[in-house]
Amino acid sequence: MTPEELRADVPALDETAYMNFGASGPSPRRVVDAAESCLEHHEFEAPVAEGMYPAAFDLYDDVRERVADFVCADADEIALTQSTTDGINRIAGAVEWEPGDVVVRTDLEHPAGVLPWERLERRRGVEVRVVETDRGRIDVEEFREAVEGAKLACFSALSWNYGTQLPVSELVDAAHEAGALALVDAVQVPGQAPLDVDEWGADAVAAAGHKWLLGIWGAGFLYVDDDAVADLEPGSVGYRSVEEPDADDWQFQDGAARFEVGTTSPAPYAALGEAIDVCEELGLGAIEDRIARLAGRLADGVPEERLLSPAEPESGLVTIDVDDPETTVERLEDAGIVIRDLPDPEAVRASVHAVNTEEDVDLLLDALDEEW
Repeated sequence: MTPEELRADVPALDETAYMNFGASGPSPRRVVDAAESCLEHHEFEAPVAEGMYPAAFDLYDDVRERVADFVCADADEIALTQSTTDGINRIAGAVEWEPGDVVVRTDLEHPAGVLPWERLERRRGVEVRVVETDRGRIDVEEFREAVEGAKLACFSALSWNYGTQLPVSELVDAAHEAGALALVDAVQVPGQAPLDVDEWGADAVAAAGHKWLLGIWGAGFLYVDDDAVADLEPGSVGYRSVEEPDADDWQFQDGAARFEVGTTSPAPYAALGEAIDVCEELGLGAIEDRIARLAGRLADGVPEERLLSPAEPESGLVTIDVDDPETTVERLEDAGIVIRDLPDPEAVRASVHAVNTEEDVDLLLDALDEEW
């Protein structure tokens, strides 16, 4: 498969220069077809064949295996969630919190990595320490100082506001040296770069399939390391969380599946599995190379004083300073170009994928020419 062939299978790209994959990627037909086929089988055929629950559970098992292979984990270390936010919240709810416990995060976090800790601060008296960064760069020594005495550290692998790569393994090591759990928000990674959870060494990694993987909404995944899972007792429980739901002395499942609770549609997970197949057919190496070339072309065309992301982009996310971000986004939408505005920094962000073209990038640069 080539990027051009994949682009032709994404109807949303037919007449639009779409460069907002860091928010949500429109899906190819074959990914939507996989979801529709799954749903039809589940609702039309399974009720009078293997049964709706067995059909769904077989699919969940298959998709856990696909995700595990994709992120270099074991299947029992993968829980299926609805989103990255969902995964982060499941970890936040599984820790035994006491007043005065400390959570460390960076100032680069998406609300998914901010709100759960603010809630714990308000309701449980947890202290939240925020490590300040400089245009997407973090000082590991400052992080090391902040995480001293902390119970958990939560940080992104790839910043959503600058497109910078954080030194995940170093931050994980610093957290572990301080006796803290390390939770990584990796949602900007799958589909545009390799994700090796074993290499990172984190206790938990949350991500989703609806951005760079081009899956549909509703399918996320949570990796929980085998060595950490026994100390995490989920705040929610259901028949999927436990070994024997009808037992008087039920026990949580041994692995990450303890974070799965109840009935969810299998369709988004069928789409997630298909999206991973698409990604691997195209090849992560080819995807990375094309994203690097297109993001570099975009960065090269932005005046130096307007470019907030690295001059040599580290991902497909390129952040640009404009005078009125919201108005700029609206004006570009009228011209058939889709990017987004950011709250911090107050700027616009384009996120280019392998399915984009040089023409898309040049169209955006020409449209932004009015801003400088």
